[in-house]
Amino acid sequence: MEPRSSGLQRLVREVAKFGAVGGAGVLVNLGVFNLVRHVSELPVVRASIIATVVAIAFNYVGFRYWTYRDRDKNGRTKELTLFLIFSAIGLVIENGVLYLATYGFGWDSPLQSNVSKFVGIGVATLFRFWSYRTWVFRAMPAREAVAGAESILEQESKKPTPKQRVP
Repeated sequence: MEPRSSGLQRLVREVAKFGAVGGAGVLVNLGVFNLVRHVSELPVVRASIIATVVAIAFNYVGFRYWTYRDRDKNGRTKELTLFLIFSAIGLVIENGVLYLATYGFGWDSPLQSNVSKFVGIGVATLFRFWSYRTWVFRAMPAREAVAGAESILEQESKKPTPKQRVP
């Protein structure tokens, strides 16, 4: 198998896992959103922000312990900080679409709100996928690179060392 095709296969698996966690997160997000709208009098965007925050917490657990479990685990504080920063940007994107639809176009029926929220989630997901894989859940060095470096070190250790001349 060529290295490029194995890289493509890894990317396809990563996208599938990201999609599975993200899909479950969308269900959590929409479920909490509709629950909050149904049981409270909160404005639509506030209800959406609450739902998005719950989904962000759900997604972090799924991404860290399933999708990106093989990624670098050093610096969890930095990882979580970056995750929250990029998630907050995604929250603004997602709820900005909902805000525009609700207050800009007057689309406030339950169906319109759910469609607008779903579109916002979709746009924000593109940003989140790029930012999480690039900045948050960083790849560990490739196994081939590590194996190559180890073989070089092993070869160097087997070379005879030049004898020092003592004057």
